Amino acid sequence: MTRRLNFDETVDALRHGRVAAVPTDTVYGVAAGVWSLVGVAGLFALKRRPRDVALPVLVARTDDLAELDVVFDERAQRLASALWPGALTMVVPAPPALAAAIGATNESVGLRVPDDEVLLALLREVGPLVVTSANDHGEAPCTSADEVLGAFAQRDGWAGVFDDGPRDGVVSTVVDLTGPKWRVLRRGAIDEASIERALA
Repeated sequence: MTRRLNFDETVDALRHGRVAAVPTDTVYGVAAGVWSLVGVAGLFALKRRPRDVALPVLVARTDDLAELDVVFDERAQRLASALWPGALTMVVPAPPALAAAIGATNESVGLRVPDDEVLLALLREVGPLVVTSANDHGEAPCTSADEVLGAFAQRDGWAGVFDDGPRDGVVSTVVDLTGPKWRVLRRGAIDEASIERALA
């Protein structure tokens, strides 16, 4: 039976390869351990998300990127220094194992350090997580635990939701750093002028 989880129950679920819904600095998300094959597969199934639509990865700090073995070049470092924690997702080159784990077809990964103390605390406990908005693929994201339960309560394969009040932020901006020129893939909370200033 799905239910509301406390912090320790959420940590335990994620450590044991289960999917849990968590608050973020934008909206509610569903999360799983990045290296948990069962958890990631469960997340795709829960959201009814196509397996070739890659999942973003959230970390607590840039130091945690070492275990992911991604290419984090000077541009990424500048953006991280200026705009992380925050609503900026950076798409960077990733090793084949990581790309395959998250459903990426082009050996890349979207990375973010969120600006939410609750989620950062979870990330510090569990390590890197795949986290995407809590909703059926293509539908509006959930902004409260009640909405998450309404969307997913009748589905199997997830542990529950950690309720920490409403979350109704603007989605993250997604910037592609895999080529020689950066480009915005999705407009969101961080405007292009802020990106340009950080890279200047």
